[in-house]
Amino acid sequence: MTSDITLLVNPVSGRGRGARAARPAADTLRAAGHTVRTVVGADAADALEQARKAVDGGTAALVAVGGDGMVSLAVQAVAGTGTPLGVVAAGTGNDFARVSGLPVRDPHAAGTAIAGALREGRSRALDLGRIGERWFCTVMATGFDSRVNDRGNRMRWPKGRFRYDMAMLAELAALRPIRYRVQFDDAPERELDATLIAVGNGSSYGGGMRMCADAEMDDGLFDICVVGPCTRRTLLRVFPLVYSGSHPRHPVVTVHRAARVRLAAADVTAYADGERVGPLPLTARTVPGALRLLV
Repeated sequence: MTSDITLLVNPVSGRGRGARAARPAADTLRAAGHTVRTVVGADAADALEQARKAVDGGTAALVAVGGDGMVSLAVQAVAGTGTPLGVVAAGTGNDFARVSGLPVRDPHAAGTAIAGALREGRSRALDLGRIGERWFCTVMATGFDSRVNDRGNRMRWPKGRFRYDMAMLAELAALRPIRYRVQFDDAPERELDATLIAVGNGSSYGGGMRMCADAEMDDGLFDICVVGPCTRRTLLRVFPLVYSGSHPRHPVVTVHRAARVRLAAADVTAYADGERVGPLPLTARTVPGALRLLV
């Protein structure tokens, strides 16, 4: 095993925090005796290609520097390979790092933790979700919140977070139940009406929204949160509960567990780890132990 480490950096993550975090993390790893190579792709496809080349070349670890999007990109390169993943969380939400108990927005502490994990052989085997050839760490979202994302991505004004606030208001005005066809594992497919369905390998997404609050990333199962048909007033009451993870107590919310989930619905897109996957129907399955995380 080589002592070379590859840093996969998003220079614009968290308004530039990704680029600023790379140097102290790299300095800390070099001080621990590692050779550090930094990869900054021209775009996501280029970054992923370079990350895969590093993994194929025997890098001791691939370290994602940035937010959840960069972690998701790095996972596409290391999943199922045995190459461990390190995380220097420098994004806006950092849900994966928070759920995994890793340092957040402290690149020196993250670098120290990664160096110590490599030195002492500390890693944790985690499950990943898989949709076709795409892997995901945290949550696959469909329904109301994916429609907010779709609308926000189409909007050119306003900029930043306000765009998604406006998109949410517009989707609230258009709120209506979605007719889903769902199948959990080998159970018969059934139809149900829902406002949204979230499939959680991990518990949190969207910067602390604990939609699948009890999901564990090493139990071989998804937690599937179904928010049933509800009025705007009910949705506005349930939504704040997501941040504490107490929303399953509300009668409109049900939680299921399964290793494989198939969802179908008309005009509904799925997002996984905050990134667009594509339209339903889609099947997600858990792959136990697909990721080695440096802890």
